[in-house]
Amino acid sequence: MFTDSVELTLSSGKGGAGCVAFRREKYVLQGGPNGGDGGKGGDVYFKVDNNTHTLAHFQGNKNLKAGKGQPGAGSNMAGKQGEKLVVVVPPGTQVVDVETGEILLDLLEDGKEVLFLTGGRGGLGNVHFKSSTNQKPMYAQPGEPETVKIVKLDLKLIADVGLVGFPNVGKSTLISTVSNARPEVANYEFTTLTPKLGQINIDYDSYIMADIPGIIGGASEGRGLGLKFLRHIERTKTLLFMIDLASYHELEYQYETLKKELEAFSPLLAERNYAIALTRLDAMSPEEAVEKTNQFLQMMGLNATVKSRFGFSNEYPVYEQESFDAGFYDKKLPAFIVPISSAINMNIKPLTYALYQMVVTERK
Repeated sequence: MFTDSVELTLSSGKGGAGCVAFRREKYVLQGGPNGGDGGKGGDVYFKVDNNTHTLAHFQGNKNLKAGKGQPGAGSNMAGKQGEKLVVVVPPGTQVVDVETGEILLDLLEDGKEVLFLTGGRGGLGNVHFKSSTNQKPMYAQPGEPETVKIVKLDLKLIADVGLVGFPNVGKSTLISTVSNARPEVANYEFTTLTPKLGQINIDYDSYIMADIPGIIGGASEGRGLGLKFLRHIERTKTLLFMIDLASYHELEYQYETLKKELEAFSPLLAERNYAIALTRLDAMSPEEAVEKTNQFLQMMGLNATVKSRFGFSNEYPVYEQESFDAGFYDKKLPAFIVPISSAINMNIKPLTYALYQMVVTERK
Protein backbone atom coordinates (compact mmCIF):
# COMPACT_ATOMS: atom_id res chain seq x y z
CA MET A 1 0.00 0.00 0.00
CA PHE A 2 1.37 3.43 -0.93
CA THR A 3 0.65 6.21 1.54
CA ASP A 4 2.00 9.70 0.92
CA SER A 5 0.13 11.70 3.58
CA VAL A 6 -0.85 10.88 7.14
CA GLU A 7 -1.93 12.82 10.24
CA LEU A 8 -0.29 11.96 13.57
CA THR A 9 -0.65 13.04 17.19
CA LEU A 10 2.79 13.10 18.80
CA SER A 11 3.42 13.41 22.54
CA SER A 12 6.66 13.81 24.42
CA GLY A 13 6.96 12.18 27.84
CA LYS A 14 5.72 13.73 31.07
CA GLY A 15 8.41 14.45 33.63
CA GLY A 16 8.49 12.28 36.76
CA ALA A 17 7.56 13.78 40.12
CA GLY A 18 10.17 14.63 42.71
CA CYS A 19 10.19 12.58 45.92
CA VAL A 20 9.50 13.61 49.52
CA ALA A 21 11.72 11.44 51.74
CA PHE A 22 13.98 11.68 54.81
CA ARG A 23 17.00 9.81 56.04
CA ARG A 24 16.03 6.97 58.35
CA GLU A 25 19.35 5.23 59.04
CA LYS A 26 20.05 3.85 62.47
CA TYR A 27 22.23 6.12 64.61
CA VAL A 28 21.51 9.11 62.35
CA LEU A 29 19.58 11.57 64.48
CA GLN A 30 17.18 13.99 62.85
CA GLY A 31 18.05 12.79 59.32
CA GLY A 32 17.39 15.50 56.78
CA PRO A 33 15.45 15.38 53.49
CA ASN A 34 16.85 13.12 50.77
CA GLY A 35 14.06 12.87 48.18
CA GLY A 36 15.44 12.42 44.68
CA ASP A 37 14.46 14.24 41.48
CA GLY A 38 12.00 12.86 38.97
CA GLY A 39 13.27 11.62 35.62
CA LYS A 40 12.95 13.73 32.49
CA GLY A 41 10.22 12.73 30.04
CA GLY A 42 11.26 11.17 26.75
CA ASP A 43 11.92 13.37 23.69
CA VAL A 44 10.40 12.90 20.25
CA TYR A 45 12.78 12.63 17.29
CA PHE A 46 12.31 12.26 13.55
CA LYS A 47 14.79 10.02 11.77
CA VAL A 48 15.24 9.74 8.01
CA ASP A 49 15.68 6.18 6.75
CA ASN A 50 16.41 5.48 3.09
CA ASN A 51 15.04 1.94 3.50
CA THR A 52 11.56 3.36 4.18
CA HIS A 53 9.63 4.34 1.06
CA THR A 54 6.08 5.14 2.22
CA LEU A 55 4.18 6.34 5.28
CA ALA A 56 2.01 3.22 5.33
CA HIS A 57 3.49 1.98 8.63
CA PHE A 58 1.63 4.77 10.46
CA GLN A 59 -1.81 3.66 9.29
CA GLY A 60 -2.40 1.38 12.30
CA ASN A 61 -1.07 3.75 14.96
CA LYS A 62 -1.54 7.49 14.66
CA ASN A 63 -1.06 8.37 18.33
CA LEU A 64 2.60 8.08 19.26
CA LYS A 65 3.98 8.86 22.71
CA ALA A 66 7.43 8.99 24.26
CA GLY A 67 7.97 7.34 27.66
CA LYS A 68 7.16 9.07 30.94
CA GLY A 69 9.91 10.00 33.38
CA GLN A 70 9.89 7.88 36.54
CA PRO A 71 9.38 9.52 39.97
CA GLY A 72 12.35 10.11 42.23
CA ALA A 73 13.04 7.97 45.29
CA GLY A 74 14.61 8.26 48.70
CA SER A 75 18.35 8.30 49.30
CA ASN A 76 18.62 11.03 46.62
CA MET A 77 17.88 8.54 43.86
CA ALA A 78 16.71 10.22 40.66
CA GLY A 79 13.95 8.66 38.59
CA LYS A 80 14.73 6.99 35.30
CA GLN A 81 14.46 9.13 32.18
CA GLY A 82 11.56 8.33 29.86
CA GLU A 83 12.32 6.40 26.69
CA LYS A 84 12.63 8.60 23.63
CA LEU A 85 10.32 8.16 20.65
CA VAL A 86 11.96 7.94 17.23
CA VAL A 87 9.58 8.47 14.31
CA VAL A 88 11.13 6.89 11.20
CA VAL A 89 10.21 8.48 7.87
CA PRO A 90 11.45 8.20 4.25
CA PRO A 91 13.59 10.94 2.68
CA GLY A 92 11.46 13.76 1.30
CA THR A 93 8.99 13.88 4.21
CA GLN A 94 7.67 17.24 5.32
CA VAL A 95 6.27 17.71 8.84
CA VAL A 96 3.41 20.21 8.72
CA ASP A 97 1.62 21.81 11.70
CA VAL A 98 -2.06 20.91 11.26
CA GLU A 99 -3.28 24.06 13.07
CA THR A 100 -1.20 26.65 11.22
CA GLY A 101 -0.18 24.85 8.02
CA GLU A 102 3.46 25.79 8.71
CA ILE A 103 6.15 23.42 7.47
CA LEU A 104 8.06 22.56 10.65
CA LEU A 105 10.61 20.15 9.18
CA ASP A 106 11.74 19.16 5.70
CA LEU A 107 13.53 15.84 6.06
CA LEU A 108 15.82 15.00 3.16
CA GLU A 109 19.14 13.53 4.34
CA ASP A 110 19.35 9.78 4.99
CA GLY A 111 20.31 8.94 8.57
CA LYS A 112 19.59 12.41 9.92
CA GLU A 113 17.89 12.49 13.34
CA VAL A 114 16.13 15.71 14.40
CA LEU A 115 14.75 16.62 17.83
CA PHE A 116 11.09 17.58 17.45
CA LEU A 117 9.49 17.67 20.91
CA THR A 118 11.30 17.90 24.26
CA GLY A 119 10.08 15.83 27.18
CA GLY A 120 8.92 17.48 30.38
CA ARG A 121 11.55 18.14 33.04
CA GLY A 122 11.45 15.99 36.15
CA GLY A 123 10.35 17.64 39.38
CA LEU A 124 12.87 18.44 42.10
CA GLY A 125 12.90 16.28 45.21
CA ASN A 126 12.46 17.79 48.67
CA VAL A 127 16.22 17.78 49.28
CA HIS A 128 16.38 20.97 47.17
CA PHE A 129 14.02 22.87 49.45
CA LYS A 130 15.87 22.48 52.75
CA SER A 131 16.90 25.79 54.31
CA SER A 132 17.79 27.22 57.70
CA THR A 133 14.16 28.09 58.25
CA ASN A 134 12.72 24.93 56.73
CA GLN A 135 14.61 21.91 58.05
CA LYS A 136 11.86 19.47 57.11
CA PRO A 137 10.36 20.35 53.69
CA MET A 138 7.28 18.25 53.11
CA TYR A 139 6.86 18.98 49.43
CA ALA A 140 8.52 18.29 46.08
CA GLN A 141 7.87 19.47 42.54
CA PRO A 142 5.61 17.60 40.15
CA GLY A 143 7.07 16.78 36.77
CA GLU A 144 6.45 19.12 33.84
CA PRO A 145 3.63 18.02 31.52
CA GLU A 146 4.20 16.47 28.11
CA THR A 147 4.03 18.45 24.87
CA VAL A 148 1.40 17.34 22.35
CA LYS A 149 1.52 18.27 18.67
CA ILE A 150 -0.81 17.26 15.85
CA VAL A 151 1.12 17.11 12.59
CA LYS A 152 0.62 15.99 9.03
CA LEU A 153 3.38 14.11 7.27
CA ASP A 154 3.58 14.79 3.54
CA LEU A 155 5.89 12.63 1.45
CA LYS A 156 7.38 14.36 -1.57
CA LEU A 157 9.74 12.04 -3.35
CA ILE A 158 13.22 13.28 -4.21
CA ALA A 159 14.01 12.96 -7.89
CA ASP A 160 16.13 14.77 -10.47
CA VAL A 161 13.80 14.23 -13.43
CA GLY A 162 10.01 14.03 -13.31
CA LEU A 163 7.99 12.41 -16.12
CA VAL A 164 4.81 14.25 -17.10
CA GLY A 165 2.29 12.99 -19.62
CA PHE A 166 -1.16 11.70 -20.39
CA PRO A 167 -2.12 8.17 -19.24
CA ASN A 168 -0.67 5.33 -21.31
CA VAL A 169 1.85 7.59 -23.01
CA GLY A 170 4.83 5.33 -22.24
CA LYS A 171 6.19 6.76 -18.97
CA SER A 172 6.29 3.39 -17.20
CA THR A 173 7.85 1.70 -20.23
CA LEU A 174 10.57 4.34 -20.39
CA ILE A 175 11.49 4.21 -16.69
CA SER A 176 11.57 0.40 -16.77
CA THR A 177 13.83 0.51 -19.85
CA VAL A 178 16.40 3.00 -18.54
CA SER A 179 16.45 2.18 -14.81
CA ASN A 180 16.05 -0.53 -12.19
CA ALA A 181 12.38 0.36 -11.60
CA ARG A 182 9.80 -2.27 -12.56
CA PRO A 183 6.38 -0.59 -12.72
CA GLU A 184 3.38 -2.33 -14.22
CA VAL A 185 3.20 -1.88 -17.98
CA ALA A 186 -0.08 -2.55 -19.77
CA ASN A 187 -2.10 -1.31 -22.74
CA TYR A 188 -4.73 0.62 -20.79
CA GLU A 189 -4.95 4.01 -19.12
CA PHE A 190 -3.95 4.66 -15.50
CA THR A 191 -1.73 1.59 -15.32
CA THR A 192 0.44 3.61 -12.92
CA LEU A 193 -1.50 4.15 -9.69
CA THR A 194 1.39 5.19 -7.43
CA PRO A 195 4.64 7.12 -8.01
CA LYS A 196 7.71 5.12 -8.96
CA LEU A 197 11.40 6.02 -8.68
CA GLY A 198 14.19 4.65 -10.85
CA GLN A 199 17.95 5.21 -10.71
CA ILE A 200 19.68 5.83 -14.03
CA ASN A 201 23.42 5.16 -14.06
CA ILE A 202 25.64 7.30 -16.29
CA ASP A 203 29.29 6.21 -16.22
CA TYR A 204 30.34 6.84 -12.58
CA ASP A 205 27.37 9.02 -11.71
CA SER A 206 23.60 8.61 -11.57
CA TYR A 207 20.32 10.47 -11.30
CA ILE A 208 16.80 9.65 -10.14
CA MET A 209 13.73 9.64 -12.38
CA ALA A 210 10.16 9.80 -11.02
CA ASP A 211 7.11 8.38 -12.81
CA ILE A 212 3.70 9.58 -11.62
CA PRO A 213 0.16 8.65 -12.75
CA GLY A 214 -0.96 10.23 -16.00
CA ILE A 215 -2.41 13.75 -16.09
CA ILE A 216 -5.58 14.50 -18.03
CA GLY A 217 -7.50 17.64 -18.85
CA GLY A 218 -9.35 18.88 -15.77
CA ALA A 219 -6.84 17.31 -13.38
CA SER A 220 -6.60 20.59 -11.45
CA GLU A 221 -10.32 20.23 -10.76
CA GLY A 222 -9.93 16.70 -9.41
CA ARG A 223 -10.22 14.53 -12.52
CA GLY A 224 -7.95 11.50 -12.82
CA LEU A 225 -5.06 10.57 -10.52
CA GLY A 226 -2.12 12.64 -11.70
CA LEU A 227 -2.79 15.86 -9.80
CA LYS A 228 -2.83 14.06 -6.45
CA PHE A 229 0.71 12.86 -7.07
CA LEU A 230 2.17 16.00 -8.64
CA ARG A 231 3.61 16.81 -5.20
CA HIS A 232 6.14 14.06 -5.87
CA ILE A 233 7.78 16.00 -8.68
CA GLU A 234 7.64 19.39 -6.92
CA ARG A 235 11.24 18.96 -5.81
CA THR A 236 12.51 18.08 -9.30
CA LYS A 237 14.42 20.72 -11.21
CA THR A 238 13.91 19.02 -14.58
CA LEU A 239 10.70 17.79 -16.23
CA LEU A 240 10.36 15.52 -19.24
CA PHE A 241 7.09 16.06 -21.08
CA MET A 242 6.07 12.84 -22.81
CA ILE A 243 3.74 13.39 -25.75
CA ASP A 244 2.25 10.47 -27.66
CA LEU A 245 2.76 10.61 -31.43
CA ALA A 246 0.20 7.82 -31.93
CA SER A 247 -2.52 9.20 -29.67
CA TYR A 248 -5.93 10.32 -30.93
CA HIS A 249 -5.21 13.55 -29.03
CA GLU A 250 -3.42 16.14 -31.14
CA LEU A 251 0.18 16.80 -30.10
CA GLU A 252 -0.53 20.47 -29.49
CA TYR A 253 -3.53 19.58 -27.29
CA GLN A 254 -1.44 17.21 -25.18
CA TYR A 255 1.32 19.76 -24.70
CA GLU A 256 -0.96 22.69 -23.89
CA THR A 257 -3.05 20.59 -21.49
CA LEU A 258 0.00 19.44 -19.55
CA LYS A 259 1.34 23.00 -19.29
CA LYS A 260 -2.04 24.27 -18.13
CA GLU A 261 -2.50 21.60 -15.46
CA LEU A 262 1.03 22.09 -14.11
CA GLU A 263 0.42 25.84 -13.91
CA ALA A 264 -2.86 25.27 -12.06
CA PHE A 265 -1.14 22.98 -9.54
CA SER A 266 1.98 25.06 -8.96
CA PRO A 267 3.23 28.09 -10.92
CA LEU A 268 6.76 27.31 -9.71
CA LEU A 269 6.56 23.73 -11.01
CA ALA A 270 5.38 25.05 -14.38
CA GLU A 271 8.58 27.13 -14.61
CA ARG A 272 10.95 24.18 -14.23
CA ASN A 273 13.48 23.39 -16.94
CA TYR A 274 11.96 20.90 -19.33
CA ALA A 275 12.49 18.76 -22.38
CA ILE A 276 10.01 16.96 -24.64
CA ALA A 277 9.99 13.34 -25.76
CA LEU A 278 7.59 12.41 -28.58
CA THR A 279 6.81 8.79 -27.74
CA ARG A 280 5.72 5.63 -29.57
CA LEU A 281 7.23 6.44 -32.96
CA ASP A 282 7.27 2.66 -33.54
CA ALA A 283 3.45 2.74 -33.79
CA MET A 284 3.59 4.42 -37.23
CA SER A 285 5.66 4.51 -40.36
CA PRO A 286 8.96 6.44 -40.26
CA GLU A 287 7.58 8.90 -42.81
CA GLU A 288 4.55 9.67 -40.64
CA ALA A 289 6.73 10.04 -37.53
CA VAL A 290 9.00 12.49 -39.35
CA GLU A 291 6.00 14.49 -40.58
CA LYS A 292 4.40 14.69 -37.13
CA THR A 293 7.68 15.67 -35.48
CA ASN A 294 8.24 18.45 -38.02
CA GLN A 295 4.70 19.70 -37.46
CA PHE A 296 5.28 19.81 -33.72
CA LEU A 297 8.56 21.70 -34.12
CA GLN A 298 6.81 24.17 -36.40
CA MET A 299 4.04 24.63 -33.83
CA MET A 300 6.71 25.37 -31.20
CA GLY A 301 8.42 27.85 -33.56
CA LEU A 302 11.67 25.85 -33.54
CA ASN A 303 13.98 24.51 -36.23
CA ALA A 304 15.48 21.03 -36.31
CA THR A 305 19.13 20.73 -35.25
CA VAL A 306 21.49 19.77 -38.06
CA LYS A 307 23.68 17.45 -35.96
CA SER A 308 22.82 16.11 -32.52
CA ARG A 309 25.42 16.53 -29.76
CA PHE A 310 23.99 13.58 -27.85
CA GLY A 311 23.88 11.06 -30.65
CA PHE A 312 20.16 11.15 -31.41
CA SER A 313 19.38 9.27 -34.63
CA ASN A 314 19.52 11.39 -37.80
CA GLU A 315 16.55 9.42 -39.18
CA TYR A 316 14.20 11.79 -37.38
CA PRO A 317 14.22 15.57 -36.84
CA VAL A 318 15.49 16.68 -33.42
CA TYR A 319 15.70 20.05 -31.71
CA GLU A 320 18.48 20.85 -29.22
CA GLN A 321 19.45 24.08 -27.55
CA GLU A 322 23.03 25.00 -28.38
CA SER A 323 24.19 24.81 -24.77
CA PHE A 324 22.82 23.57 -21.46
CA ASP A 325 25.35 25.62 -19.51
CA ALA A 326 23.66 27.93 -17.04
CA GLY A 327 24.78 31.10 -18.81
CA PHE A 328 23.44 30.08 -22.23
CA TYR A 329 20.40 27.95 -21.40
CA ASP A 330 17.05 29.55 -22.36
CA LYS A 331 14.68 28.13 -19.74
CA LYS A 332 11.59 29.37 -21.57
CA LEU A 333 12.21 26.84 -24.33
CA PRO A 334 12.55 23.06 -24.09
CA ALA A 335 16.15 21.92 -23.77
CA PHE A 336 15.48 19.42 -26.52
CA ILE A 337 12.66 17.76 -28.46
CA VAL A 338 13.19 14.22 -29.67
CA PRO A 339 11.00 11.36 -30.96
CA ILE A 340 11.64 8.12 -29.07
CA SER A 341 10.50 4.53 -28.80
CA SER A 342 11.18 2.44 -25.70
CA ALA A 343 9.83 -0.64 -27.51
CA ILE A 344 12.54 -0.60 -30.20
CA ASN A 345 15.07 1.34 -28.08
CA MET A 346 15.15 4.28 -30.50
CA ASN A 347 16.94 7.36 -29.10
CA ILE A 348 16.70 6.00 -25.53
CA LYS A 349 20.39 5.95 -24.61
CA PRO A 350 21.04 9.45 -26.00
CA LEU A 351 17.93 10.61 -24.10
CA THR A 352 19.44 9.51 -20.79
CA TYR A 353 22.65 11.42 -21.54
CA ALA A 354 20.77 14.57 -22.58
CA LEU A 355 18.70 14.45 -19.37
CA TYR A 356 21.86 13.89 -17.35
CA GLN A 357 23.35 17.04 -18.87
CA MET A 358 20.28 18.99 -17.74
CA VAL A 359 20.54 17.48 -14.24
CA VAL A 360 24.25 18.34 -13.95
CA THR A 361 23.52 21.92 -14.99
CA GLU A 362 20.95 22.23 -12.20
CA ARG A 363 23.30 20.73 -9.61
CA LYS A 364 25.92 23.44 -10.21
